[in-house]
Amino acid sequence: MADQSPIIRVKNLTVQYDEKVILDNISFEVQRGEIFIVIGVSGCGKTTLMNNIIGLQLPKAGEVFIENDNIITATEQKLIRIQNKIGVTYQSGALFGSMNLIENVRLPLEEFTDLSEEAMNMIAHDKLALVGLADYHDYMPAEISGGMQKRAAVARAMALDPKILFFDEPSAGLDPITSVQIDNLILELADTLGSTFVIVSHELPSIFHIADRVAMLHDGKIIATGKPETLRDSCDNVLVKQFFNRKAEA
Repeated sequence: MADQSPIIRVKNLTVQYDEKVILDNISFEVQRGEIFIVIGVSGCGKTTLMNNIIGLQLPKAGEVFIENDNIITATEQKLIRIQNKIGVTYQSGALFGSMNLIENVRLPLEEFTDLSEEAMNMIAHDKLALVGLADYHDYMPAEISGGMQKRAAVARAMALDPKILFFDEPSAGLDPITSVQIDNLILELADTLGSTFVIVSHELPSIFHIADRVAMLHDGKIIATGKPETLRDSCDNVLVKQFFNRKAEA
């Protein structure tokens, strides 16, 4: 019987820098196989939330469970094991410009496995093929488009076959056609691999196209969760209405 428990549980998470509270007692869950998008205006704490969930930052208070492991209290060795369940892509793609694509994709394998050179190259080729870049393995990042760089970053994030993929603004800086291609890639990976996706975004077309569920951040709190269409059509919160209808505050 398939495990029906949430794959991520965030409980009473509070993040504070000096006197400024960035995230204020946040709690939510992400289900297995879900495409879960964190939305909100720029500067609301979306990326900070993601960084705390994946263990790059430590909160002032609260707990984050990846499956049944608390990433906040994990020892260094346990943290590495937990983070091997996670793949991450950042807004810029964050590819190393001095390495070609297959070398970029191989990096997690080199760091966290004892595989042979041949095995690492085979896996890296497979991941590039999965994102439509099979013929570009020896290209440098500067030699390909922004959308292709995002795809290569996705291939690297998948190198260790993670259960959860975190994407920070995957459509940022891309033209509308390329943005749709990235969205379709996410849907395809979710369907074929059964991975869970946690995505930070404020791009409405992408949100409506791919999200199973969204959580909206405002002033450090989650003010609404649900299907994007439901929040757009039925939510009474004026801030949520403004976001989904692209309206500025009166």
